[in-house]
Amino acid sequence: MPVFDLSQTPLRELNSALHNLGTGTNDTEFEVVNPRGSHSVAVGIDAPVTVEVKGSVGYYCAGMNDGGTVTVHGSAGPGVAENMMSGTVVIKGDASQYAGATGRGGLLVIKGNAASRCGISMKGIDIVVKGSIGHMSAFMGQSGHLVVCGDAGEALGDSLYEAKLFVRGTVKSLGADCIEKQMKPKHLAKLAELLEQAGITDVKPEEFKRYGSARKLYNFNIDNADAY
Repeated sequence: MPVFDLSQTPLRELNSALHNLGTGTNDTEFEVVNPRGSHSVAVGIDAPVTVEVKGSVGYYCAGMNDGGTVTVHGSAGPGVAENMMSGTVVIKGDASQYAGATGRGGLLVIKGNAASRCGISMKGIDIVVKGSIGHMSAFMGQSGHLVVCGDAGEALGDSLYEAKLFVRGTVKSLGADCIEKQMKPKHLAKLAELLEQAGITDVKPEEFKRYGSARKLYNFNIDNADAY
């Protein structure tokens, strides 16, 4: 297993190694030590590689991930797993703003709390947060699932499209066009699947409420003009 010590090795060498996996190397597992809050750690992975980061990272860790499994044994700065396509990203600590922003696929697991705008403009990504999330989360969420085992801040799901939101705790307020919806058996089944994938076994799907779009804003209606 190649080990990259970012206190001694430039970050560029780590990311270059992850971007050239198909050129004569059989390495599929990497370890990163002493990340010391470095930005853009393990960005642009496009192969089924495993990266273990032993410490906290700065912004855009695992951005654009497509098929890799990245685990951060610490916390992450803004934009973790931004625009992720596939694969899995696990943050053992907390995540800062806009975690999983614009993500198109894959699974992002945050074992701690996530700050504001978690899942903003999500486009197919699944996000599971063991703790709570901040305000304006899932703003303009188009598709995918956001699961929150704790509480949600203000304006959850503002201007939501068809992303599905599940919150176990309290919601401070719902954003424009976001409403509570009935939890059907298919939603309970999907929620159970996501919790299992995230390794969260101490909560039950029946403890959550589901939120989604009222579908009044993204189809223009003159009667709703004042709401735009």
